Amino acid sequence: MLKINYDKDYILTVIDKIVQKTLSMDLLWDWPCGVAYYGVCEAYKATKTDGYIDMLQKWTDEYLELGLPDWTVNTCAMGHTMITLYEATGDEKYWNVVMSKVDYLRNQTLRFGEQVMQHTVSVNNDFPEQAWADTLFMAAFFLLRVGAKLDNKELIEDALNQYYWHITYLQDPVTNLWYHGYNNINKDHMSGFYWGRANSWAAYTMAQVKKYLPKCYLYPKYMDINCALRDQLSALKTLQTENGLWRTLINDEESYEEISASCGIAAAMVENGNPLHSKYVQKALDGILINISDDGRVLNVSGGTAVMNDREGYLNISKTWAQGWGQGLALAFLTSVLTIPN
Repeated sequence: MLKINYDKDYILTVIDKIVQKTLSMDLLWDWPCGVAYYGVCEAYKATKTDGYIDMLQKWTDEYLELGLPDWTVNTCAMGHTMITLYEATGDEKYWNVVMSKVDYLRNQTLRFGEQVMQHTVSVNNDFPEQAWADTLFMAAFFLLRVGAKLDNKELIEDALNQYYWHITYLQDPVTNLWYHGYNNINKDHMSGFYWGRANSWAAYTMAQVKKYLPKCYLYPKYMDINCALRDQLSALKTLQTENGLWRTLINDEESYEEISASCGIAAAMVENGNPLHSKYVQKALDGILINISDDGRVLNVSGGTAVMNDREGYLNISKTWAQGWGQGLALAFLTSVLTIPN
Protein backbone atom coordinates (compact mmCIF):
# COMPACT_ATOMS: atom_id res chain seq x y z
CA MET A 1 0.00 0.00 0.00
CA LEU A 2 1.22 3.48 -0.88
CA LYS A 3 1.99 5.71 2.05
CA ILE A 4 2.11 9.48 1.68
CA ASN A 5 1.33 12.46 3.89
CA TYR A 6 -1.33 14.95 2.84
CA ASP A 7 -3.94 17.26 4.31
CA LYS A 8 -7.28 15.98 3.04
CA ASP A 9 -9.13 19.24 3.67
CA TYR A 10 -6.46 21.18 1.81
CA ILE A 11 -6.55 18.78 -1.16
CA LEU A 12 -10.35 19.12 -1.30
CA THR A 13 -10.01 22.91 -1.29
CA VAL A 14 -7.49 22.82 -4.14
CA ILE A 15 -9.68 20.42 -6.13
CA ASP A 16 -12.63 22.78 -5.81
CA LYS A 17 -10.55 25.74 -6.98
CA ILE A 18 -9.35 23.82 -10.03
CA VAL A 19 -12.90 22.69 -10.86
CA GLN A 20 -14.27 26.22 -10.63
CA LYS A 21 -11.47 27.58 -12.82
CA THR A 22 -11.93 24.77 -15.32
CA LEU A 23 -15.66 25.33 -15.67
CA SER A 24 -15.08 29.03 -16.35
CA MET A 25 -12.81 28.44 -19.35
CA ASP A 26 -15.39 28.28 -22.21
CA LEU A 27 -13.89 25.13 -23.66
CA LEU A 28 -15.11 23.66 -26.94
CA TRP A 29 -16.26 20.07 -27.52
CA ASP A 30 -12.84 18.63 -28.30
CA TRP A 31 -9.97 16.89 -26.57
CA PRO A 32 -8.94 19.79 -24.26
CA CYS A 33 -12.49 19.82 -22.93
CA GLY A 34 -12.61 16.04 -22.87
CA VAL A 35 -9.59 15.81 -20.59
CA ALA A 36 -10.62 18.81 -18.49
CA TYR A 37 -14.12 17.53 -17.87
CA TYR A 38 -12.86 14.00 -17.27
CA GLY A 39 -11.00 15.56 -14.37
CA VAL A 40 -14.14 17.34 -13.18
CA CYS A 41 -16.01 14.03 -13.33
CA GLU A 42 -13.30 12.39 -11.23
CA ALA A 43 -13.67 15.25 -8.75
CA TYR A 44 -17.43 14.65 -8.64
CA LYS A 45 -16.95 10.94 -8.00
CA ALA A 46 -14.37 11.60 -5.27
CA THR A 47 -16.24 14.39 -3.48
CA LYS A 48 -19.93 13.73 -4.34
CA THR A 49 -20.33 17.45 -5.02
CA ASP A 50 -23.57 17.65 -7.00
CA GLY A 51 -22.75 21.15 -8.17
CA TYR A 52 -19.98 19.84 -10.40
CA ILE A 53 -22.41 17.59 -12.27
CA ASP A 54 -25.02 20.34 -12.43
CA MET A 55 -22.54 22.64 -14.19
CA LEU A 56 -21.41 19.91 -16.60
CA GLN A 57 -25.01 19.05 -17.39
CA LYS A 58 -25.86 22.68 -18.12
CA TRP A 59 -22.86 23.03 -20.45
CA THR A 60 -23.61 19.75 -22.24
CA ASP A 61 -27.30 20.49 -22.71
CA GLU A 62 -26.47 23.83 -24.28
CA TYR A 63 -24.02 22.16 -26.65
CA LEU A 64 -26.55 19.47 -27.57
CA GLU A 65 -29.00 22.19 -28.52
CA LEU A 66 -26.43 24.11 -30.57
CA GLY A 67 -25.15 20.99 -32.34
CA LEU A 68 -22.19 18.67 -31.82
CA PRO A 69 -19.04 18.57 -33.97
CA ASP A 70 -18.03 15.73 -36.28
CA TRP A 71 -16.44 12.83 -34.48
CA THR A 72 -12.69 12.28 -34.56
CA VAL A 73 -10.41 10.40 -32.19
CA ASN A 74 -9.87 13.67 -30.35
CA THR A 75 -13.54 14.68 -30.07
CA CYS A 76 -14.31 11.24 -28.67
CA ALA A 77 -12.47 12.30 -25.51
CA MET A 78 -15.72 13.93 -24.39
CA GLY A 79 -17.18 10.43 -24.17
CA HIS A 80 -15.73 10.09 -20.68
CA THR A 81 -17.90 12.95 -19.44
CA MET A 82 -20.96 11.54 -21.17
CA ILE A 83 -20.53 8.24 -19.32
CA THR A 84 -20.41 10.02 -15.97
CA LEU A 85 -23.35 12.28 -16.80
CA TYR A 86 -25.43 9.26 -17.73
CA GLU A 87 -24.44 7.42 -14.56
CA ALA A 88 -25.20 10.48 -12.43
CA THR A 89 -28.53 11.46 -14.02
CA GLY A 90 -29.88 8.38 -15.82
CA ASP A 91 -30.71 10.57 -18.80
CA GLU A 92 -30.53 8.45 -21.97
CA LYS A 93 -29.55 11.40 -24.17
CA TYR A 94 -26.04 11.29 -22.71
CA TRP A 95 -25.76 7.56 -23.31
CA ASN A 96 -26.92 8.09 -26.89
CA VAL A 97 -23.92 10.38 -27.39
CA VAL A 98 -21.68 7.71 -25.89
CA MET A 99 -22.96 5.08 -28.31
CA SER A 100 -22.64 7.46 -31.24
CA LYS A 101 -18.97 7.86 -30.41
CA VAL A 102 -18.58 4.10 -30.03
CA ASP A 103 -20.15 3.57 -33.45
CA TYR A 104 -17.70 6.04 -34.95
CA LEU A 105 -14.68 4.41 -33.34
CA ARG A 106 -15.78 0.92 -34.29
CA ASN A 107 -17.02 1.50 -37.81
CA GLN A 108 -15.78 4.79 -39.21
CA THR A 109 -12.47 5.90 -37.76
CA LEU A 110 -9.39 5.40 -39.92
CA ARG A 111 -7.35 2.32 -39.07
CA PHE A 112 -4.19 0.61 -40.30
CA GLY A 113 -2.21 -2.58 -39.75
CA GLU A 114 -3.82 -4.79 -37.10
CA GLN A 115 -6.90 -2.56 -36.86
CA VAL A 116 -4.95 0.18 -35.07
CA MET A 117 -6.75 3.51 -34.80
CA GLN A 118 -5.04 6.29 -36.70
CA HIS A 119 -4.85 9.44 -34.63
CA THR A 120 -7.33 11.97 -36.06
CA VAL A 121 -7.81 15.60 -35.08
CA SER A 122 -10.19 16.56 -37.90
CA VAL A 123 -12.35 14.89 -40.54
CA ASN A 124 -9.34 15.05 -42.88
CA ASN A 125 -6.64 12.41 -43.19
CA ASP A 126 -4.14 14.64 -41.38
CA PHE A 127 -1.68 11.99 -40.17
CA PRO A 128 -1.84 8.94 -42.48
CA GLU A 129 -1.16 5.68 -40.63
CA GLN A 130 0.22 7.42 -37.55
CA ALA A 131 -0.26 6.10 -34.03
CA TRP A 132 0.00 8.68 -31.23
CA ALA A 133 0.03 7.99 -27.52
CA ASP A 134 -2.82 10.53 -27.20
CA THR A 135 -5.22 8.02 -28.78
CA LEU A 136 -5.07 5.84 -25.68
CA PHE A 137 -6.80 8.47 -23.55
CA MET A 138 -9.12 9.93 -26.17
CA ALA A 139 -10.40 6.64 -27.64
CA ALA A 140 -9.03 3.34 -26.30
CA PHE A 141 -9.63 4.04 -22.61
CA PHE A 142 -13.09 5.38 -23.43
CA LEU A 143 -13.90 2.26 -25.48
CA LEU A 144 -12.67 0.08 -22.63
CA ARG A 145 -14.95 1.84 -20.15
CA VAL A 146 -17.99 1.32 -22.36
CA GLY A 147 -17.10 -2.29 -23.10
CA ALA A 148 -16.65 -3.07 -19.42
CA LYS A 149 -19.91 -1.32 -18.50
CA LEU A 150 -21.85 -3.28 -21.12
CA ASP A 151 -19.86 -6.49 -20.63
CA ASN A 152 -19.29 -6.34 -24.38
CA LYS A 153 -16.36 -8.57 -25.24
CA GLU A 154 -15.92 -7.14 -28.74
CA LEU A 155 -15.52 -3.60 -27.42
CA ILE A 156 -13.16 -4.79 -24.68
CA GLU A 157 -11.01 -6.75 -27.11
CA ASP A 158 -10.88 -3.80 -29.53
CA ALA A 159 -9.79 -1.48 -26.73
CA LEU A 160 -7.13 -3.91 -25.50
CA ASN A 161 -5.92 -4.33 -29.06
CA GLN A 162 -5.33 -0.56 -29.22
CA TYR A 163 -3.31 -0.70 -26.02
CA TYR A 164 -1.31 -3.69 -27.26
CA TRP A 165 -0.33 -2.15 -30.59
CA HIS A 166 0.37 1.29 -29.15
CA ILE A 167 2.73 -0.42 -26.70
CA THR A 168 4.32 -2.33 -29.59
CA TYR A 169 4.75 0.77 -31.73
CA LEU A 170 5.57 3.41 -29.13
CA GLN A 171 7.32 1.89 -26.10
CA ASP A 172 11.09 1.63 -26.50
CA PRO A 173 12.08 -1.85 -25.26
CA VAL A 174 15.51 -0.55 -24.20
CA THR A 175 14.56 2.54 -22.17
CA ASN A 176 10.90 1.53 -21.53
CA LEU A 177 9.94 5.15 -22.28
CA TRP A 178 7.30 6.09 -24.83
CA TYR A 179 7.83 7.89 -28.09
CA HIS A 180 5.24 10.50 -29.06
CA GLY A 181 4.23 8.90 -32.35
CA TYR A 182 4.83 6.16 -34.89
CA ASN A 183 4.56 6.39 -38.68
CA ASN A 184 3.52 3.02 -40.09
CA ILE A 185 4.26 4.09 -43.67
CA ASN A 186 7.88 4.95 -42.94
CA LYS A 187 8.20 2.44 -40.06
CA ASP A 188 9.76 5.03 -37.77
CA HIS A 189 9.06 7.28 -34.79
CA MET A 190 9.45 10.44 -36.86
CA SER A 191 11.59 12.85 -34.81
CA GLY A 192 11.93 10.14 -32.17
CA PHE A 193 11.60 11.98 -28.85
CA TYR A 194 10.29 10.71 -25.53
CA TRP A 195 7.67 13.40 -24.99
CA GLY A 196 6.47 13.95 -21.43
CA ARG A 197 2.74 14.06 -22.02
CA ALA A 198 2.89 11.00 -24.29
CA ASN A 199 4.38 9.11 -21.38
CA SER A 200 1.60 10.52 -19.23
CA TRP A 201 -1.17 9.39 -21.58
CA ALA A 202 0.37 5.94 -21.75
CA ALA A 203 1.00 5.46 -18.04
CA TYR A 204 -2.29 6.87 -16.83
CA THR A 205 -4.47 4.92 -19.24
CA MET A 206 -2.60 1.65 -18.75
CA ALA A 207 -3.07 2.04 -15.00
CA GLN A 208 -6.85 2.29 -15.50
CA VAL A 209 -7.28 -1.12 -17.13
CA LYS A 210 -7.25 -3.24 -13.98
CA LYS A 211 -9.53 -0.67 -12.31
CA TYR A 212 -12.27 -0.85 -14.94
CA LEU A 213 -11.95 -4.34 -16.41
CA PRO A 214 -13.38 -7.16 -14.25
CA LYS A 215 -11.16 -10.24 -14.18
CA CYS A 216 -8.58 -8.41 -16.28
CA TYR A 217 -6.16 -11.29 -15.72
CA LEU A 218 -8.28 -13.47 -18.03
CA TYR A 219 -7.36 -11.30 -21.04
CA PRO A 220 -3.93 -12.19 -22.49
CA LYS A 221 -3.31 -8.64 -23.75
CA TYR A 222 -3.76 -7.30 -20.23
CA MET A 223 -0.56 -9.12 -19.25
CA ASP A 224 1.31 -7.05 -21.84
CA ILE A 225 -0.30 -3.85 -20.52
CA ASN A 226 0.60 -4.69 -16.94
CA CYS A 227 4.22 -5.43 -17.79
CA ALA A 228 4.54 -2.38 -20.04
CA LEU A 229 3.28 -0.13 -17.24
CA ARG A 230 5.53 -1.78 -14.66
CA ASP A 231 8.63 -1.21 -16.77
CA GLN A 232 7.64 2.30 -17.82
CA LEU A 233 7.09 3.47 -14.24
CA SER A 234 10.39 1.87 -13.21
CA ALA A 235 12.11 4.01 -15.82
CA LEU A 236 10.14 7.17 -15.10
CA LYS A 237 10.89 7.18 -11.37
CA THR A 238 14.60 7.59 -12.18
CA LEU A 239 13.87 10.67 -14.28
CA GLN A 240 11.85 12.60 -11.68
CA THR A 241 13.47 15.99 -11.05
CA GLU A 242 14.53 17.39 -7.68
CA ASN A 243 11.26 19.35 -7.72
CA GLY A 244 9.22 16.14 -7.94
CA LEU A 245 8.27 16.71 -11.58
CA TRP A 246 8.95 15.36 -15.05
CA ARG A 247 10.18 17.25 -18.09
CA THR A 248 8.49 17.94 -21.41
CA LEU A 249 11.23 15.80 -23.00
CA ILE A 250 11.49 13.13 -20.35
CA ASN A 251 15.21 12.41 -20.56
CA ASP A 252 16.47 15.87 -21.60
CA GLU A 253 17.81 17.77 -18.60
CA GLU A 254 17.67 21.05 -20.52
CA SER A 255 13.93 20.80 -21.21
CA TYR A 256 11.45 22.46 -18.88
CA GLU A 257 9.43 20.75 -16.15
CA GLU A 258 5.87 20.23 -17.37
CA ILE A 259 2.92 19.88 -15.02
CA SER A 260 0.34 17.98 -17.09
CA ALA A 261 2.83 15.18 -17.77
CA SER A 262 3.86 15.20 -14.11
CA CYS A 263 0.24 14.88 -12.98
CA GLY A 264 -0.53 11.99 -15.32
CA ILE A 265 2.62 10.07 -14.41
CA ALA A 266 2.12 10.59 -10.66
CA ALA A 267 -1.55 9.59 -10.98
CA ALA A 268 -0.48 6.41 -12.77
CA MET A 269 1.82 5.60 -9.87
CA VAL A 270 -1.07 6.04 -7.43
CA GLU A 271 -3.45 3.94 -9.52
CA ASN A 272 -0.84 1.23 -10.01
CA GLY A 273 -0.37 1.04 -6.25
CA ASN A 274 3.26 -0.07 -5.94
CA PRO A 275 4.26 0.86 -2.37
CA LEU A 276 7.86 1.39 -3.49
CA HIS A 277 6.61 4.42 -5.43
CA SER A 278 5.37 6.18 -2.29
CA LYS A 279 8.35 8.53 -2.07
CA TYR A 280 8.01 9.51 -5.73
CA VAL A 281 4.28 10.24 -5.35
CA GLN A 282 4.98 12.28 -2.20
CA LYS A 283 7.60 14.32 -4.01
CA ALA A 284 5.28 14.80 -7.00
CA LEU A 285 2.42 15.96 -4.79
CA ASP A 286 4.59 18.60 -3.18
CA GLY A 287 5.89 19.78 -6.56
CA ILE A 288 2.50 19.85 -8.26
CA LEU A 289 0.70 21.73 -5.48
CA ILE A 290 3.07 24.69 -5.74
CA ASN A 291 2.20 24.89 -9.44
CA ILE A 292 -1.50 25.55 -8.80
CA SER A 293 -2.49 29.19 -8.40
CA ASP A 294 -4.85 30.58 -5.78
CA ASP A 295 -7.60 30.83 -8.40
CA GLY A 296 -7.25 27.18 -9.47
CA ARG A 297 -5.13 27.58 -12.57
CA VAL A 298 -2.64 24.77 -13.19
CA LEU A 299 0.63 26.46 -14.13
CA ASN A 300 3.48 25.48 -16.47
CA VAL A 301 1.40 23.29 -18.77
CA SER A 302 2.69 23.00 -22.34
CA GLY A 303 0.40 23.97 -25.19
CA GLY A 304 -1.04 21.59 -27.76
CA THR A 305 1.81 19.62 -29.29
CA ALA A 306 1.91 17.69 -32.54
CA VAL A 307 4.75 15.28 -33.22
CA MET A 308 7.33 18.01 -33.69
CA ASN A 309 10.10 17.93 -36.27
CA ASP A 310 12.99 18.42 -33.87
CA ARG A 311 14.06 19.02 -30.28
CA GLU A 312 13.64 22.77 -30.54
CA GLY A 313 10.05 22.29 -31.65
CA TYR A 314 9.25 20.63 -28.34
CA LEU A 315 11.31 22.98 -26.19
CA ASN A 316 9.70 26.07 -27.68
CA ILE A 317 6.09 25.03 -27.00
CA SER A 318 4.69 27.72 -24.69
CA LYS A 319 3.71 26.90 -21.10
CA THR A 320 2.19 30.33 -20.43
CA TRP A 321 -1.52 29.58 -20.62
CA ALA A 322 -4.06 27.58 -18.68
CA GLN A 323 -4.96 24.46 -20.68
CA GLY A 324 -7.85 22.03 -20.34
CA TRP A 325 -5.57 19.00 -20.25
CA GLY A 326 -3.52 20.51 -17.46
CA GLN A 327 -6.62 21.19 -15.39
CA GLY A 328 -8.02 17.71 -16.01
CA LEU A 329 -4.84 15.76 -15.31
CA ALA A 330 -4.25 17.74 -12.12
CA LEU A 331 -7.75 16.78 -10.98
CA ALA A 332 -7.10 13.16 -11.93
CA PHE A 333 -3.98 13.14 -9.78
CA LEU A 334 -5.39 14.95 -6.76
CA THR A 335 -8.53 12.82 -6.68
CA SER A 336 -6.38 9.69 -6.89
CA VAL A 337 -4.44 10.91 -3.85
CA LEU A 338 -7.69 10.90 -1.87
CA THR A 339 -7.87 7.12 -2.35
CA ILE A 340 -4.65 6.66 -0.33
CA PRO A 341 -5.29 6.24 3.40
CA ASN A 342 -3.50 8.92 5.41
